[in-house]
Amino acid sequence: MMYSLTVFENLINKMWLGVPSQDKMEIRSCLPKLLLAHHKTLPYFIRNKLCKVIVDIGRQDWPMFYHDFFTNILQLIQSPVTTPLGLIMLKTTSEELACPREDLSVARKEELRKLLLDQVQTVLGLLTGILETVWDKHSVTAATPPPSPTSGDSGDLLSNLLQSPSSAKLLNQPIPILDVESEYICSLALECLAHLFSWIPLSASITPSLLTTIFHFARFGCDIRARKMASVNGSSQNCVSGQERGRLGVLAMSCINELMSKNCVPMEFEEYLLRMFQQTFYLLQKITKDNNAHTVKSRLEELDESYIEKFTDFLRLFVSVHLRRIESYSQFPVVEFLTLLFKYTFHQPTHEGYFSCLDIWTLFLDYLTSKIKSRLGDKEAVLNRYEDALVLLLTEVLNRIQFRYNQAQLEELDDETLDDDQTEWQRYLRQSLEVVAKVMELLPTHAFSTLFPVLQDNLEVYLGLQQFIVTSGSGHRLNITAENDCRRLHCSLRDLSSLLQAVGRLAEYFIGDVFAARFSDALTVVERLVKVTLYGSQIKLYNIETAVPSVLKPDLIDVHAQSLAALQAYSHWLAQYCSEAHRQNTQQFVTLISTTMDAVTPLISTKVQDKLLLSACHLLVSLATTVRPVFLISIPAVQKVFNRITDASAQRLVNKAQVLVCRALSNILLLPWPNLPENEQQWPVRSINHASLISALSRDYRNLKPSAVAPQRKMPLDDTKVIIHQTLSVLEDIVENISGESTKSRQICYQSLQESVQVSLALFPAFIHQSDVTDEMLSFFLTLFRGLRVQMGVPFTEQIIQTFLNMFTREQLAESILHEGSTGCRVVEKFLKILQVVVQEPGQVFKPFLPSIIALCMEQVYPIIAERPSPDVKAELFELLFRTLHHNWRYFFKSTVLASVQRGIAEEQMENEPQFSAIMQAFGQSFLQPDIHLFKQNLFYLETLNTKQKLYHKKIFRTAMLFQFVNVLLQVLVHKSHDLLQEEIGIAIYNMASVDFDGFFAAFLPEFLTSCDGVDANQKSVLGRNFKMDRDLPSFTQNVHRLVNDLRYYRLCNDSLPPGTVKL
Repeated sequence: MMYSLTVFENLINKMWLGVPSQDKMEIRSCLPKLLLAHHKTLPYFIRNKLCKVIVDIGRQDWPMFYHDFFTNILQLIQSPVTTPLGLIMLKTTSEELACPREDLSVARKEELRKLLLDQVQTVLGLLTGILETVWDKHSVTAATPPPSPTSGDSGDLLSNLLQSPSSAKLLNQPIPILDVESEYICSLALECLAHLFSWIPLSASITPSLLTTIFHFARFGCDIRARKMASVNGSSQNCVSGQERGRLGVLAMSCINELMSKNCVPMEFEEYLLRMFQQTFYLLQKITKDNNAHTVKSRLEELDESYIEKFTDFLRLFVSVHLRRIESYSQFPVVEFLTLLFKYTFHQPTHEGYFSCLDIWTLFLDYLTSKIKSRLGDKEAVLNRYEDALVLLLTEVLNRIQFRYNQAQLEELDDETLDDDQTEWQRYLRQSLEVVAKVMELLPTHAFSTLFPVLQDNLEVYLGLQQFIVTSGSGHRLNITAENDCRRLHCSLRDLSSLLQAVGRLAEYFIGDVFAARFSDALTVVERLVKVTLYGSQIKLYNIETAVPSVLKPDLIDVHAQSLAALQAYSHWLAQYCSEAHRQNTQQFVTLISTTMDAVTPLISTKVQDKLLLSACHLLVSLATTVRPVFLISIPAVQKVFNRITDASAQRLVNKAQVLVCRALSNILLLPWPNLPENEQQWPVRSINHASLISALSRDYRNLKPSAVAPQRKMPLDDTKVIIHQTLSVLEDIVENISGESTKSRQICYQSLQESVQVSLALFPAFIHQSDVTDEMLSFFLTLFRGLRVQMGVPFTEQIIQTFLNMFTREQLAESILHEGSTGCRVVEKFLKILQVVVQEPGQVFKPFLPSIIALCMEQVYPIIAERPSPDVKAELFELLFRTLHHNWRYFFKSTVLASVQRGIAEEQMENEPQFSAIMQAFGQSFLQPDIHLFKQNLFYLETLNTKQKLYHKKIFRTAMLFQFVNVLLQVLVHKSHDLLQEEIGIAIYNMASVDFDGFFAAFLPEFLTSCDGVDANQKSVLGRNFKMDRDLPSFTQNVHRLVNDLRYYRLCNDSLPPGTVKL
């Protein structure tokens, strides 16, 4: 039977036009009869499929040939025996006709929506009637409820939330207990409503009585008592289980959320909205009501998870979409609402639920912040209104991240598995700290005075560990062994680590305009942090033996690392202090920096764990780059680091740390000191020091000879590769970090690097077949070109480009792209990126290379990759072509001043036309390929060239290419191959057509339609007539999408006709 129905479905959707009318009548009459006769006995999936097939017929033939299609559905709903069937038909009709998925003509889609909208009022009336009838019928049996513990609900808040006592009374009625049949009917009716609400506009047809009824059903989700009664009575009656009842609540909340998600609210509907909010908050109060038998949390745990989810969605929609609208109603108590939301948030039974609620608070805090920014005059009034709520929120969120208050829940969080680059615990902490930071922005003094004492408490414990350290045979040991003490220490260390992150997160609120006002608070924090980092480094807590090494050792390392990271977060504050201190030359600042360096230096060692080592390196980089104190280089601790790094016998740090330390040392010597004139910068001395630093770092590398790859080499190839990798990663990083700095810094940097660069160029040809080495070398050259091309000078730069162009022959490119996999492709991509930098260079210096660069692209690279389905290299190649055109437009179009004055008479001279045509053809070809990213990128490039350089208006484009491009883009829309880009394609077609609208309407469109296969002459003329001659963007793109839609529809119809059909 399923197979037969699928055949029918195919027949109706794909071939209906060609079915003889007699057969159609028979199908229209026999399928509904079959459904009526067997709907009770058929398996549900076959019954649903049969309903869908009947609705498909309605979609094609109602009302013209199937006039009673909708009336039949209404009759089914009204007859008690077939109500469920009618509701299934109604929901299917709403799904299939309101937003039809199959191809229909645009006119038919519009007609169907209009027909359905005409029926909305009747349908909503019927559905309201069904739900009310079931409710009233069952309410009678529950009229004398047992005395309930919650009957005192209608107290305090309700009087604020609901003006009329009658509605409070209504909502306080006990919930009826439904039989299975009624529950089924109600769930179908609510499913229908949810789908109808997804597309009908908010209007008077959604009546107050309908809304109230939906809310009655929403109570099914949050009434535990009714569930328990149901389970007690379940044995004797045909009752619905608690789970099923919960489902009605979920469906009712889905209906409410559909209405809530509509941003555009007509004036007359606002009243209804207010009523909806009041009723939902009644439910929220019911959920969070704290009576003796239940704590709120256990009540939430008993509710259906999806109900809680829907309820949270409702609260999110309320805050994000409607709060600004509702807040102005004097009768809506926002502060009381926040109280309820607070209870709801902090009693969530699951972590996901809690995260979702934190998101709602974040939305609320963003709303408050933007409200205050737009009405600065009322700032105090707004803050006073919400201050208590925000302080409560802050305190509770801080408690939630501390093991001291919340150990059981925090222990459950996973801190090992990475998901989106963070563990569950890191996500929990990050989201909580975002809320803390947003409150800090609104109430800085409150937030600081709440957080700092908590941090102090935990710091006392940490700083007090020193007294428990004893010296044992093998080193130092922490003499805390009792299980309970170890557990308490573990919790305290974890909390300290979290609070240090919190303090670091707040650093941005002490700088800028408020620096002076909040100076003493910030200084207190920074001094504490410096003290803690020094303490950790001096007593070497990271190397200490503990009773529970697997737990306490990571804790101690983490606290140490977090204290360094928190101090690093204050580097912008230190920089501001540095410029203030420069004026007053305070000893206090000097002490802060040198003590910090005393804390950092001992950690820069191979004996220290990576986590701690990297934190120390990052702090050092921030001091060197952001703070830049003049005296940094003269601090003994810093000189110690210099000696360690330049000492050839010292053991090398892990690569990441080595790169960071070298970056810091290089920046200390290269970056200009703030607030000092040029003549006090001591450039000569710094230049000599920098040269010796780089010389020491590249010692082994500069000794490599091109023959190092030859078979009779002295050193194994792998060792050579290690030297290349280690040296280039350091040098590349140094160049990258200096690239945006002053000319003087870049000059010194290049002088120091010059020899290494020449060695690299000499080595390059020798390693051309080792793609991993070539990849690193090209990365280095790419960074040089981006940052130091001016310093390298023209002759040497030309030599580099020429070397590369000679090395990358057609054979070499083919080998890299086709045979060396991803590394080979990366090499070619880096090479193309270097050329992108070259073609963007203003001035005439590199213009002589343009012909060979274009030739390389079009004659060597493009033929290799054009036919490959893989996207490798393509994106970079097209970016290079785009940059070549964009930055060298006059290479193709010689625009003289005279020509631009006489625009319209003299066309611009065109040069290098074959190359321009070849590039445009490559762009055109790329639109025929399935890769959507490339398509989007290239469409954007063409549009940019048109905006900036009037590409579509150029004679060569207008006459030879314009309508070819339009044709390709239209075909792409017809084939639905790049549907995600419909809008962008429509706009591009408009921009191309607008160059010559007359040509488009008079010549292109008729020609396009003539060339379309699968449609007859009459259909073509209809398509042409329906394309109105509008010249504004919205109407034009609408016409394009209509043309594409109807063309597909006609093809579908014609394919369905039997061969030899005479078309009138």
